[in-house]
Amino acid sequence: MNQTSLRATQTPLRILQINLERGWRGGERQTLLCMQGYRAAGHEVCLLARRRGALAQAAQEAGFTVYACAGVLSMACCLLRRARAFDILHAQTAQAMSILAWLRPVLRARIVFTRRTAFKPKNKPARRRWKWSRADALVAISQAAAQAPRALGLVVRVIPSAVTWVRPAPERVEQLRVQYALAGRSVLMTAAALSPEKDPETLIRAVHRLHLQRTQIVFLHCGADGAASQAARALVRALNLEDVYLFVGFQTHIEDVYALAHLYVSSSRSEALGTSILDACLQGVPVVATRVGGHLESLADGRGLLCEAGDDEEMARHMLRLIDHPDVAAAMAARAQTYTRAEYDVSVMVARYLALYQEVLQAA
Repeated sequence: MNQTSLRATQTPLRILQINLERGWRGGERQTLLCMQGYRAAGHEVCLLARRRGALAQAAQEAGFTVYACAGVLSMACCLLRRARAFDILHAQTAQAMSILAWLRPVLRARIVFTRRTAFKPKNKPARRRWKWSRADALVAISQAAAQAPRALGLVVRVIPSAVTWVRPAPERVEQLRVQYALAGRSVLMTAAALSPEKDPETLIRAVHRLHLQRTQIVFLHCGADGAASQAARALVRALNLEDVYLFVGFQTHIEDVYALAHLYVSSSRSEALGTSILDACLQGVPVVATRVGGHLESLADGRGLLCEAGDDEEMARHMLRLIDHPDVAAAMAARAQTYTRAEYDVSVMVARYLALYQEVLQAA
């Protein structure tokens, strides 16, 4: 990140980021990246987060002031005590925005909400519109994430999430190569929790189809267990893929796995943006993904191969093509890498948010 370019010319802002998620996924990563960028630009940044949560711990380790809360009630109490000390309250989760919406009449600070999902709500549109309209600025991380609020007549600013390139550690890469017996095999991977919306069963079936034609492959599934874990593991056993489809768990240093991968695959049925795909692009790994949400934006114009969600046959066909045609895969990966560096850079995201904050304050 270019620190000098981010130095604020206006009076430093006082910004409170609010995120109540317990675990560590894309939204939590983006919250911390924003905080680091704002601090680098000379602004005062604090965090309101779940006590003992992964984000709270990471922010504390990075030297930020963290207001830890046990749940919704303690968050509301904290806001009533502290919100007036800030210029901007930035809700990074839907739950946080719900609380801010109810407290809005007594909060002096301006409210910004970032929508990070592309789910299409099926009921209570009036309640959603009321909640989202309480924000002074409504942001979506992709055009897909912006569709639902726009359908309710709300103005939405699209500010894509960002990714940072991390250098793989050669010793760790070699350790993984030996640990999972990857030498001489085509390595495919994904980074996704074992949850229903990520649709691991379609991915497993696609890998099974591919393995019937190319036996020298191995698939590394990086990600924490979830509601789909049991079914996914049972399917791997049923298809006799125990030595091919490997569940390697959540990887703290995922860049080391990307360094080993010949291909990244996403089977998500819904994806607002997909920062794991952007990580793959930044690391120069070609991508096969489902034709949903943010994938349509990041992988457009030949930056990836897209298939219909749930279509394991088409997914397997795309994987086979890229394995058999490394020149095609390399050219595609190079296009995606160049685009990702330009469009999803942290400094770009931070500058867009800071400009939005200034607009909101000037309009107050």
